[in-house]
Amino acid sequence: MTSLSGGLFRAALDRGIALGTWIKIPAVEIVELVALAGFDFVVIDLEHSPIGVETAYRLIGTARLSGVAPIVRVPTVDGGLVGRILDAGAEGIMVPHVDTVADAKAAVSAVRFPPLGARGVGSTSRAGLWGAMPRAEYLRRGQEEVVLIAQLESAAACRDAGAIGSVEGVDALLVGAADLAVSEGGVESDPEIVALIALAVSQSLSVGTPIGNAGGPGSAAVRASVDAGFTFTMLSNDASLFGAAARAAVEAARTVTAKGN
Repeated sequence: MTSLSGGLFRAALDRGIALGTWIKIPAVEIVELVALAGFDFVVIDLEHSPIGVETAYRLIGTARLSGVAPIVRVPTVDGGLVGRILDAGAEGIMVPHVDTVADAKAAVSAVRFPPLGARGVGSTSRAGLWGAMPRAEYLRRGQEEVVLIAQLESAAACRDAGAIGSVEGVDALLVGAADLAVSEGGVESDPEIVALIALAVSQSLSVGTPIGNAGGPGSAAVRASVDAGFTFTMLSNDASLFGAAARAAVEAARTVTAKGN
């Protein structure tokens, strides 16, 4: 596991369980609102949303200025895409469907500079302060501060979580319980799925690698995540949070009857 010397995400982990949410709505105002709400990090989702690279670039910039860590989930390991996202200023990359050590090493290759990886140098980008940052510092930040989170979304990945989390250049793991359950033909509450998740958590913690999950909003969901051993958790997503708040507002308003009724 790469030792991180800085970054908002790592600082949040040091304070306690880090709280994040998925960003699926392509609007910078959403990131501002999430930051104002007090989240520690956001995961800008390029896998399951219409967000493209240029929109992600703007969302990353908004997150940085708002004091919330911008992590981007890419749809696949694509060195060209990963490099562009990191040079746009993302603090980290989340890679889905990391099932094996080989998958983890492929992700490291895309995220890290040589000799650990094959990321190209682009220090005249936002990540390099448009060329104002010395190249040595740009390279150091890319190796030491950029966060690589590998998603475990299969039984094989959960059984090999310790080895995946031990790959040099991998900083954290995240259990994708929905894909895990579907891949096994079940649901998240099935005993065998619960056992696989517990195994992944145990292995990850045994090698000192932080591990998170995608949970629901509210204290009960966070308590369940903490009790399960997770060190960071995703509280729903922007669209679902807004939808729930909107429904609650309308339902409360509908309880008021017209004067005289």
